Amino acid sequence: MNATLIDSKPVAIPEMTLNMARRNMPADDFARYAAVQMYQITYWSEGLKIKAYLGLPPAESTQLPALVFNAGGTGETGALSDVTAAATVGLYASWGYVVIASQYRGRGGSEGTEEWGAGDIDDAMNALALLQTLDYVDAERIGIIGGSRGGMMALQMLMRTAIFKAAITFGAPTDFTDLAEDSYILVTAKRFLPDVAAHPEELRKRSAVFSADKFCKTTPLLVLHGSGDRRVAPEHAYKLGMVLQTSQHPYKLTIYDNADHVLAGRRDESNADMRAWIDMYVKNRAPLPRVGPHGA
Repeated sequence: MNATLIDSKPVAIPEMTLNMARRNMPADDFARYAAVQMYQITYWSEGLKIKAYLGLPPAESTQLPALVFNAGGTGETGALSDVTAAATVGLYASWGYVVIASQYRGRGGSEGTEEWGAGDIDDAMNALALLQTLDYVDAERIGIIGGSRGGMMALQMLMRTAIFKAAITFGAPTDFTDLAEDSYILVTAKRFLPDVAAHPEELRKRSAVFSADKFCKTTPLLVLHGSGDRRVAPEHAYKLGMVLQTSQHPYKLTIYDNADHVLAGRRDESNADMRAWIDMYVKNRAPLPRVGPHGA
């Protein structure tokens, strides 16, 4: 039953979003973006009906590369809407990828109670499994992008599967064990993990800096962060980069100046970097980058 599609209905990219894209995109990019087909879908995950968005690019072949997108945010205000899905799922689909983005349990019309780094990981994994059943998806060319909470989830997924040919996180929290009590990300986590004082291992479990050595070594990871991020401090990216370097995991770390939690201020640049990374390792199946000391 898991990963079984229950229903699907088409969703138009909002006119306001199209108008903004028309003003900001080169003509060829806009034509591809306007041709994306988006759907709201429902699928099974651990006995729950979970909502998601699915984006299909203009047909280029019968076997298309694909992406899982893990959105950030919490509660209904953080759930994907037609507008925010068009800005992410729709954009990535315009790059030539089939894209799926789960709403996760307990939000966006999904059944269940919202979790944070637990059952929601199962929902994202079942979205991946659903993606793999689509006959127009090339199961050998799948990547993942995760932002903020979704980045934390993507990092956990790298310990569960070797399917991803590339991964990207932006604004992702990577260490919950060394935070001020009033920090935004810890306060948010405690909304969904009220017993962390009694069970500190739950915070450690969600801290990728303690488990990066377990990531699939064949999934090159692009870690992006804004130097002005006031929700998740840039140190989270630095800490993860240090662990990846030590464990000799293939990775690249970029801190954008004048960029915030969602990389606003460097949006065009970061989108170009993200597209280059997934095109290289997912669409074009480039060899893995060298790791460890080498060269002159």
